[in-house]
Amino acid sequence: MFELHPAFPPTSEALGDLALCQARLQADARYAWIVLIPRIADLRELEDLSANDRAALTEEIVLAGAAVRAVGFALGRPVEKLNVGQLGNVTPQLHIHIVGRRSDDAAWPGPVWGVGTAEVYETETLTRALAAARDVLGL
Repeated sequence: MFELHPAFPPTSEALGDLALCQARLQADARYAWIVLIPRIADLRELEDLSANDRAALTEEIVLAGAAVRAVGFALGRPVEKLNVGQLGNVTPQLHIHIVGRRSDDAAWPGPVWGVGTAEVYETETLTRALAAARDVLGL
């Protein structure tokens, strides 16, 4: 049975469930950023997914990329480049980061991990970001 790793709720906001993954908005207002977590128990690596589930994950990554762009637009910071990463060194449960990047963001051109401190979304901004993402994701 799928259980969400306890590291996700304090660092992200639930958007809803896609066909394969739970989609979450990363709680860092510096970036338009969605995390996808396949809702299958005991996954650590992409290779743990069946070929059909890997194909479905790819489609959900593309969809999440469109949602990240929508979040950036809604926040007045259009996304210039999408970064997609699957690390799992700290949180071992398989998850994929889709991060909207801009040449003026805090970490550009390097990776976002370990740069500065996450900024909390203001309530109104979070509401706009969640709505924009959910609209594109169909949630």
